[in-house]
Amino acid sequence: MTTPHGETEQPAPTTVCPRCAAAEFGELAVSPVPGAWRVLRCDRCLYSWRTTEPARRSSRAAYPERFRMSRADIDEAPRLPPVPDIREDTR
Repeated sequence: MTTPHGETEQPAPTTVCPRCAAAEFGELAVSPVPGAWRVLRCDRCLYSWRTTEPARRSSRAAYPERFRMSRADIDEAPRLPPVPDIREDTR
C-alpha cells in the first residue's frame, strides 16, 4: 500500500491469525523473490493469507468483526459429511 506521501507501507508482522486470533500458524509458501511475500495458514481455523495482504485481511485488529471466529465457533462448526464407501457394481 502507498501512504499519502508516496511511501510504500509495509504490513505489520503477523503475530496471531486474523480470523481466530490463534498464535499457531505456519508458512505454506514463500516468494521466489527473497522477502517479497509469504503465505501463512492458521493451524486452528485453516485461514490462509499473504503477508502482503491489506490489514483487513492480515491483521486481527482490522479483520471484519462479522467474519471473526472464536475457539467455540470452530469447535461447534458443522463437519463436512463423510464420503460414503464405494458400492460394489451390482450389474
